[in-house]
Amino acid sequence: MKNVSRKDLLKSIRRVVIKVGSGVLTTDKGINTAIINDLAAGISDIRQKKIEVILVSSGAIASGVKKIGFSRKSRSVAEKQALAAAGQCRLMMAYEEAFGRHGSKVAQILLTRDDLNHRRRYLNARNTILTLLSWDVIPVINENDTVAVDEIKFGDNDNLSAMVTNLTESNLLVNLTNIDGLFDSDPRTNKDAKLIEVVEKVDRKISRYASAIPGSLGTGGMASKIRAAKKMALAGVPTIIANGLMPGILKCIFSGEKVGTIFIPREVTLCSRKHWIMFTKSAKGDIVLDAGAENAIVNHGKSLLPSGIKEVRGRFRIGDAIRLINESGKQVAVGMANYDSSDVKRISGRKTSEIESILGFKYDDEVIHRDNLVLADKIE
Repeated sequence: MKNVSRKDLLKSIRRVVIKVGSGVLTTDKGINTAIINDLAAGISDIRQKKIEVILVSSGAIASGVKKIGFSRKSRSVAEKQALAAAGQCRLMMAYEEAFGRHGSKVAQILLTRDDLNHRRRYLNARNTILTLLSWDVIPVINENDTVAVDEIKFGDNDNLSAMVTNLTESNLLVNLTNIDGLFDSDPRTNKDAKLIEVVEKVDRKISRYASAIPGSLGTGGMASKIRAAKKMALAGVPTIIANGLMPGILKCIFSGEKVGTIFIPREVTLCSRKHWIMFTKSAKGDIVLDAGAENAIVNHGKSLLPSGIKEVRGRFRIGDAIRLINESGKQVAVGMANYDSSDVKRISGRKTSEIESILGFKYDDEVIHRDNLVLADKIE
């Protein structure tokens, strides 16, 4: 695998998500227009190859800081949301002007995690993006920082870019940051740091390398980029992390040059629905399994029945994602609930045949069907 041909890999790419971080897009003086112009030129060249491009862009808050005239020091949530509102329009104006020079149109899409948690809204977002692509318009996506709170935040735009890649069934994720890729230590402080050109699997060693390289301007350091790449590998999609400050970086990448770090997709992958359950939906509660239920789910591919439930923690509704943990507290799976938490508590430990007499109704025999279950060891 280490001799993977990037040119061969790129031959099959028909849709790509390009994520650009704050450390690339902004400086102490505000938006880095030279970089945005370079991005517009690079993306225009890619589109000439009949490849559809979706852009996930950070930079709204950093842009707002400069526009309003504040310093970068930490501010309240309300102030950050207001800065995002001020900066987002300035950021989109820069994209509009840069892409306009190449005869391209852009459209703004602002999302919260809540938009992707619900299957209908998830599909609506997908349809909007695909419609824009069919119109030859470049979607520019960012988190809706003006309304997002912790409960509905993606965490960072690395995570958002992975979700958008899965949402749109894109074939490649390109994550542009302010260093050349993944190193075995921080190249900004260690001149002997070595670039890792190919990652076949994100294991503990790779995660340690990533944790040693923090971010600067944005919320996501290298660790969040590696987590995003791992999610993509499980969806069968390669990821390239490269230096967005390097002039012509997109041309280099799509010419098959060995720039940055490429993450090879896994051979055994999750289907789109299970990937959505595992990574896009935020878990709303926990169900504690007895030993028999754990064995049936982990080793025999069974659904979760009421009889195997020992405890219900948290509040959740039908369709929410739930963590399944064993009696030792270890997570063994994530699944999508067929019943509300209050109903699950009432039928816990009981037989399937008793559901209707206890609740007065029965949606399904299973609390979580195996088709809506993802084992934790599948993502390790």
